[in-house]
Amino acid sequence: MHRKTRLTVAALAGAALVGGSAIALAPAATAIPVNSHCGTESAGPRAGFVSHDQLTKELQKIESTSKGRVDVEVAGYSNEGREIYQARVGTGDTVMMVQSQIHGNENHGTEALLSLLKELGGSSAAAAEIRENITIVAIPRLNADGGEHDTRQNAMSWDDVVADFPQLAGVDPAWNYNSRVPGFDVNRDFNPDLDYVPQPEDFPGNSADTGWFITPEAQTARDVYANIEDEFGIVDYFVDLHNQWPCYQQAGTDNMSPLSISGRFIADPAAFGDWPNFDYDASRQANVAVYDALQDNGASGFGHVTLYPQSINLPGTALGSFALRGSATVLFETSSNTQSDGQKRNGFLTKQVEIGLKGLITAIADGSIDAIDPEDYEQIPERITLPAD
Repeated sequence: MHRKTRLTVAALAGAALVGGSAIALAPAATAIPVNSHCGTESAGPRAGFVSHDQLTKELQKIESTSKGRVDVEVAGYSNEGREIYQARVGTGDTVMMVQSQIHGNENHGTEALLSLLKELGGSSAAAAEIRENITIVAIPRLNADGGEHDTRQNAMSWDDVVADFPQLAGVDPAWNYNSRVPGFDVNRDFNPDLDYVPQPEDFPGNSADTGWFITPEAQTARDVYANIEDEFGIVDYFVDLHNQWPCYQQAGTDNMSPLSISGRFIADPAAFGDWPNFDYDASRQANVAVYDALQDNGASGFGHVTLYPQSINLPGTALGSFALRGSATVLFETSSNTQSDGQKRNGFLTKQVEIGLKGLITAIADGSIDAIDPEDYEQIPERITLPAD
């Protein structure tokens, strides 16, 4: 891993990331009781989540008010022509790529990233010190079309794919294609070989195999990742911000769990070739840093984190493919998406992502992540699926 000078604990504890004021406390919240009528309420309006136009204006504002410390660029375009933005902050030798909303109906990570970008672009000494020790490249909303249509999938037909890749004419559509939308689960369209070109014999594929980079969203994430690799050698950390079913319980407690995390997406890296930079321990350390950050909030409910199921094998996800290339990976699965809860608990759910992600960034920047025992990852409580009640 690339490392620079360590931050002082006093600097991190004594100053906020925005301006020169004290660190703002998390909003008051209480633990979520198991008998909370989970999963039975209608989604309601989505006005609390930014639209594409609002996202554009917010990123422009962040770039302006940060005086260029946050650099915003168009990294690519969706199938319907919407901009996919990249925001970069920091100059450190250690680099993190973080993306949100690869599924269009999973919004809380986007809101958390906008808040963090404001903080990290601030003028305080603490923000400046963090920027010296880490470079962060963020894609606040990868699936711009799905975000606008409020769908998990992107907006793309199989005919669109064949138009882009004529060699696929006459083959069965990819297994992750939903003809009713129509669109693809973009998070099954990744391949650890960044130079892979779609081949007819690789379709329709399945969930235990790699993807193809047939969607413009996956292509954009690949290109951003490849550019970081070209600059830094290895993308040290990759974080993907998602949402999940709202009804989970923390094993061994009576607590509802508002967040699951994971660093495991590949059952056997050797099954996909020779990937010498694969580093599962680094992924486990990164997840423990997130978990620890969320334990420091009293009885707020932020600490009721669970471990996402560890029996999965998903090399076609961004997390799986990039883990093979050597990135320490962190999955955030925040409770609820727009269909299950809408804006219910929006502030709480967004803030927990912000706290966890900020804790990871701080641990990387001050070097404390290196002292984390990877085996602590195995002590994170498992999640229990609850029925809607």
